[in-house]
Amino acid sequence: MNVLDTVKFDAQGLAPAIAQDAETGEVLMVAWMNREALSRTIATRRATYWSRSRQEFWVKGATSGHLQHVREVRVDCDADVILLKVEQEGAACHNGYRSCFYRAVADDGETLETVDARLVDPASVYGRS
Repeated sequence: MNVLDTVKFDAQGLAPAIAQDAETGEVLMVAWMNREALSRTIATRRATYWSRSRQEFWVKGATSGHLQHVREVRVDCDADVILLKVEQEGAACHNGYRSCFYRAVADDGETLETVDARLVDPASVYGRS
């Protein structure tokens, strides 16, 4: 069976896709893929996602230069989540951090604190901060 027929996309035709550093295992980001985005990713080995807000495909790094080179594609046991093991160039996060998970719950249990360093000013990449 073709992998595209194996993945269980939701009612909107989407499945969450986790981008993970292929070497370190660090989780970099979570985005959405539809069947065509997954097909493009497999064919090109460049992470291609579906933007729910813009209703269009986007290749990670096409605007920022912070590319994700896909080394491996995995599907979870329920076939409803996609894992991309990637080689990340630069920041994965649109806020300029290596990972979108740059904040942690503080010891007070109520606030978030930034625990990673920003790699790039988003204004220099996207024209906004």
